[in-house]
Amino acid sequence: MNEIIKVDGLVKRYKELIAVDNFSMKVNEGEILGLLGPNGSGKSTTINCILSLLEYDKGTITIMGKEMTPKSYDIKSKIGVVPQEVSVFEELTVYENIDFFCGLYIENKEERRKKVQEAIDFVGLEEFKKFRPKKLSGGLKRRLNIACGIAHKPKIIFFDEPTVAVDPQSRNKILEGIEQLRREGATIIYTSHYMEEVEQLADRVIIIDKGQLIAEGTVDELKSMIKKSEMIKIEAKGISEEDLNRVRDLENVYSAEYDGKTLKIEAGNGNNVVKVMTMLQEKGYRIKNMYSEQPTLNDVFLELTGKELRDD
Repeated sequence: MNEIIKVDGLVKRYKELIAVDNFSMKVNEGEILGLLGPNGSGKSTTINCILSLLEYDKGTITIMGKEMTPKSYDIKSKIGVVPQEVSVFEELTVYENIDFFCGLYIENKEERRKKVQEAIDFVGLEEFKKFRPKKLSGGLKRRLNIACGIAHKPKIIFFDEPTVAVDPQSRNKILEGIEQLRREGATIIYTSHYMEEVEQLADRVIIIDKGQLIAEGTVDELKSMIKKSEMIKIEAKGISEEDLNRVRDLENVYSAEYDGKTLKIEAGNGNNVVKVMTMLQEKGYRIKNMYSEQPTLNDVFLELTGKELRDD
């Protein structure tokens, strides 16, 4: 795959604080990259450095094969940014807002008119295009925010928490739209605190913490990096402490807790369900229900960073 963004040895300091510490990453053309990290991990600082909104102390950043600088207007014209905070003008209508942001890149009025209408259709705001933002719901404002960031048809789009506090309908519309943008050839860098969105969208994920890259790969590759590979829940009554310890001693079992009704087991790779079920049945326990859950990206976070993604 062709590299469309390359960050090499990025360092950003704020006096004694090292916000980004020798961070390197690449983004391949046409992919959706999930860039994840707990609050304060250096993720936003990294993005701002990539966009040349912040000066940095060391490292190189190239986009589409060219060095990115504050004056790289030819590169910037091919980048779209959808920020976490809704950034639109309250005194302008939906159409006027999109037209303004599109006009920062496209001077030709006829071409701009066409692209603005395409953006309105893309996010489903046709019946609201004469409305001002204050009359829109939170989900519709998010859609407007997206339209303003993509109307000029950028090759690279940064989405920062685009579905925060939106209704399910708007959320689905936004996620479908992001997938459509990729199908149309855009490269997307996506940040979110909603891990299920990342699992749904991302071709590849990078996890950053304390300014450093700590893991990268596909969702499945990341899950394979952690000790826990399965959570087993078995409903059975009367499991003795002695037999609970036998479960804990089974190969690949990392922990087993029992509350008198449900046995919860964290296990690694292996034929764990069969082993546990066989042992319990041989001991005469009647099993009412059994569930097996695969690890999530949140589990990856807990093991690799020691904190939830939503932690402050």
